[in-house]
Formats: sequence, C-alpha cells, structure tokens
Amino acid sequence: MTALTLSTAAAPGLRADAIVVGVAKGAQGPVVAPGAEAVDQAYDGKLAGVLETLGASGAEGEVTKLPAPAGFKAPVLVAVGLGAEPEKDSAYSAEALRRAAGAAARALAGSKKAAFALPLAEAADAGAVAEGALLGAYSFDAYKENGRNGSKAKNGKAPLAEIALLGGKPRDKAYRAAVERALAVSEELNRARDLINTPPNDLNPEAFAAVAQAAAKENGIKVTVLDEKALAKGGYGGILGVGAGSASAPRLVQLTYSGPGAKKHLAFVGKGITYDSGGISLKPAGHNETMKCDMSGAAAVFAAVVAAARLQLPVKVTGWLALAENMPSGSATRPGDVLRMYSGKTVEVLNTDAEGRLVLADALWKASEDKPDAIVDVATLTGAMMLALGNRTFGVMANDDAFRTAVHETAAEVGEDAWPMPLPEHLRKGMDSPTADIANMGERYGGGLVAGLFLREFVGEGITWAHLDIAGPAFNEAAPFGYTPKGGTGTAVRTLVRLAERAAAGDLG
Repeated sequence: MTALTLSTAAAPGLRADAIVVGVAKGAQGPVVAPGAEAVDQAYDGKLAGVLETLGASGAEGEVTKLPAPAGFKAPVLVAVGLGAEPEKDSAYSAEALRRAAGAAARALAGSKKAAFALPLAEAADAGAVAEGALLGAYSFDAYKENGRNGSKAKNGKAPLAEIALLGGKPRDKAYRAAVERALAVSEELNRARDLINTPPNDLNPEAFAAVAQAAAKENGIKVTVLDEKALAKGGYGGILGVGAGSASAPRLVQLTYSGPGAKKHLAFVGKGITYDSGGISLKPAGHNETMKCDMSGAAAVFAAVVAAARLQLPVKVTGWLALAENMPSGSATRPGDVLRMYSGKTVEVLNTDAEGRLVLADALWKASEDKPDAIVDVATLTGAMMLALGNRTFGVMANDDAFRTAVHETAAEVGEDAWPMPLPEHLRKGMDSPTADIANMGERYGGGLVAGLFLREFVGEGITWAHLDIAGPAFNEAAPFGYTPKGGTGTAVRTLVRLAERAAAGDLG
C-alpha cells in the first residue's frame, strides 16, 4: 500500500522523484493552481506559458511532464489538469482534487516518492487529495510474474510508493483526521478492488467468507458465517437455490460493528455472486469473461463495515454478504423451479440468470429481523440499469423518497455518480405467478426497476430501505480515468461509509 504523509517542506528542497502541481483551464489559457507558488516562482512566473507551449490546457485528467527547475532536488515536474478554473472566491471541488491527484498518482507508477503541491485551502482538501492519490496509485499485479507484494511486475510498474502532501499541516487535528480517514477508506476500498479482481477459481464463497473472518478478527468486528448446512437448516432457499449447481457451496456472512455510544443501526446487504455463468439460463458468448465482478456489492459492503470499524464511528453497522456461485450442472436450479425463501414466500424461477435478487431476498429478510433504522443493499443486479444510466452511474431506488434523496446526495458528496430511480407500482403485476407467490422476472422493459420491486417484497414492514444497482460502474472495462482503474472499481464503498457517518451524526432522519 502506498504510504502518505503531510509535509511542511518547501518544494525546491524536497527529495522526491517528482513534484505534482495543478493547472486549471482558464478563459485565456492554462492557469497554475494554488499550492504551486514556489514552483511557478522558479519559472519566473511563467509556468503557465511553458505548459501551454507544451500543449497543456488544464483539462481534467490531463498530465504533462517536464524537467523540474534548476535547484530543485526532484528531477521531474508533473502538471495535472483540474478542469475549469473556479469562479473568483470559489475553491476547487473535492472531486476535482480527487480526480487530479488520482491521474497524477497513476502517471507516476514506478516512482518511489512524489510530492503533491495541489490546492489545500482546508483540511477537507487534504483528505480529497489523499483519497484520490491513494486510489489512483492502485494496481492489481498479484497474478503477474514477480508482481506479488507490491514489487515490480513483469512488463509493468509498481505503484507509486510514497506520497507527501505539501502545504499540509501535520500538527493540525483536522488535517490529521482528514488524512487518517482517507487512508482507512482508501485502503479498504482498494481491498474491495482486490477481491473483485481476484479470479473466481481462487475466490469462491468459502474463500470470500474466510477473508471476511480474518478482517473481522483484525478489526474487532463480530462475524458469523452460515455454511450450506446452516443455510439448509435455516430455510435460506434463495441462496441455496442459486448455489445448487456449483461445487463451491454458498455462504451467508454477517459482520457486526458496534461503535462506541451507537444510537443508530444501519444494515448493508451485498450481492456476492463470486462467478455468474447465468446457470441453466446460460449467458451468451462474450458476457461471461468479467463475471468475477458479480460479487462487487458484497465487496463494497465488506469494505464499508471494516472502514467504519477502523474509523471507530459511533454507529452500529451490520453487513450481510450473500455469497454463492451460479453454475449450470445436473443439480442446478432450473427455469420453472419454485424456491421457498427464508421469509416463507415462494418464488418461481423463470430465469436462473436473475439470481442476484434471490440471494439478496434471503439476506434482506434476515437483516430485517434486527429492525435496523435503515437497510441499504448493493448489487451488480441488472444489465437494464446499464442501458438506462451507462457505465459510470449507479441507480438508487427506495421505499422512502426522502431516504432515496439522502442516499443520492450522499453519493454526490463523496464523488460517486448516482441517479434516483422510481419503483412504478404498475410493474409489480408482471411478476405475478400462477404457481408461486412471485416470479423472479417481470416485464422486459424497465428491468432494473422490476428487480427493485422484487427486492422490496423482502424488506421487513416499516423498515426504510434503499437499493443501489451498481451494474454499470462496478467494473471498468475501458481505460483508467481519474482515480478509477481498469477492472474492479470499489463503487459504493465511499457512499456506504458516508451514510454510516451521517447516521452517527444523526443526519439521516
């Protein structure tokens, strides 16, 4: 993991491989951002002009490298675009700082140390830069030759090893707290990314449960794991039905963190399909290759609970990881089968590739038994949500409009793209079954909303609930951008952590 410190050192005398400065897109060309005054002075106040000559504009994510000025101990200057220059008396947004820091950290892969001289007007800015840099420095090389333990991988570069935030205030409690929070959240989010990127032959439900148990022990979190025998005894027909075709048995993991003086209780429920072939309703060619990411919801929930424990938030958070592998075999659930869920309801399975809602249904009902103040489930649930919102935005549905708004606003606050979605009542009729209480499929159009309506059926009466469909942004198959890598992204971790913080502060109603 990349190390990070606050530094009061001046840029010219700091020993590092590179100095990172910010440049914004101004009305008349690139503008050097605050924090880089000493660097700009070394260029006689002409750094913006030099960068413009080199083709830099200050556009978001743009990275320009050039030799550092004479007298600097760092040999390289890295100018990273912050996007549009803020209006007068306005500051750079936290997300602009996160994205710029992430782009710079990724560009400096292979370096031992970099000093970031980006705008730090307040402690929150230090947190944003730290978070962006730590997330941007992420790489997954565990399966490449010589790539274990952060060493240089064959045909690759090791992540940036150390980050110094210039202009930070090491003795200021607010600055220290902001950086410590960024470290905890970023390290756990990156652990979620590792889980998502781990191939399914190494991460089956049992292996995922073992990771959760080890992390729980390390962080003082209570953990309970229900194996296939306990699931059968408890009547968890949804989880067992999905996992029936696999040689790897399913698991339901409960992680409980009870913070000091906790007055609120949040339950997070994650879909953990460690590999999704579609089951008997097999996915078509070209749709299987990335299905190791179908446990991204469970990874997000796991990371959020551990982060809450590391931050010692005064709130109770229970995480539920519904883990199964969806495979076709002679023992697999068939289209037309009827499953009796943990709630007692029966579900006619019309499509075995609509399996995520089945494991979530059991976990939601179980989570409801504790009567938490709110439940939030997270799942790579439907391709329909990707069609509706694209690859970078997750949908938010809820049984309470105010809570849906709160979740949406929370996502925006931490820099995660989300959009509120409805739960139209007329779509519920499409899931009526002549054989069972409900079918796991409904109308074709609005499939993401149909899935949300299905899940709502398994939330306990009177409990506030929200559903995050992260199918689009959970796994990035395109080029990296900002602090988002190729592969597993860790989407929703930061939203969940912030929801826990808001609940602790009594800010969620």
